[in-house]
Amino acid sequence: MAEHKEEPVTESMMDKISEKFHGGDSSSSSDSDDEKKKGSSSSSSAAAAMKAKIYRLFGRERPVHSVLGGGKPADLVLWRNKKISGGVLAGATAIWLLFEVMEYHLLTLVCHCLILSLAVLFLWSNASTFINKSPPNIPEVKIPEDAAVNVALSLRYEINRGFATLREIGHGRDLKKFLIVIAGLWLLSVLGSCCNFLTLFYIVFVVLYTVPVLYEKYEDKVDAFGEKAMIELKKYYAIFDEKCLSKIPKGPLKDKKH
Repeated sequence: MAEHKEEPVTESMMDKISEKFHGGDSSSSSDSDDEKKKGSSSSSSAAAAMKAKIYRLFGRERPVHSVLGGGKPADLVLWRNKKISGGVLAGATAIWLLFEVMEYHLLTLVCHCLILSLAVLFLWSNASTFINKSPPNIPEVKIPEDAAVNVALSLRYEINRGFATLREIGHGRDLKKFLIVIAGLWLLSVLGSCCNFLTLFYIVFVVLYTVPVLYEKYEDKVDAFGEKAMIELKKYYAIFDEKCLSKIPKGPLKDKKH
């Protein structure tokens, strides 16, 4: 009988000891999990802080794709689909060669293209009954109202913003912006005297079509160089402001009250 009483006592003692061991293991594992979480959170916060400290050109905080508006236009400019982007660039180059090198005129080109297209479609439609082939399927082309309204609203907003900027410069309230606009217009006039409008438009198109994708590819190097250049420009501008710009009288910021 005594032996039977000792067995449950020893079993209960063994259970308690095993529970203590399991409890210690679970607590140690939970402590290690907490340490891992703290380490991962601290590393992620450190990475976020490092990203925040990195200088981006023009104060950019979003990726280049998001800055360009995202969607298909951004994919086209950033050459996500090389065949489509290359086709657009080849088409623009062909148009420039037609008008600039071959000295084609816009009205002549449009008329010749329409004559050729309408002649082919007309002959095909009438000859389909004799050669036992189906007539051409001419799609119905319509400009969507929403797209036209959005384009008009965007164009209106940009034009109004340009007029507001010119009005602010005309009031003499921002000397820095005045000098930037004058330098930009002067540079544009120099380029206009060297080439005609079509060549200038083609150059701007090629620059806008190639610079973003090159910048996205060499983003870190360009941003590092831009940071150094911006520091030097601010230094020279501070010297120029102290010696020249600060001595120029500025226009009234507010209307005088009588």
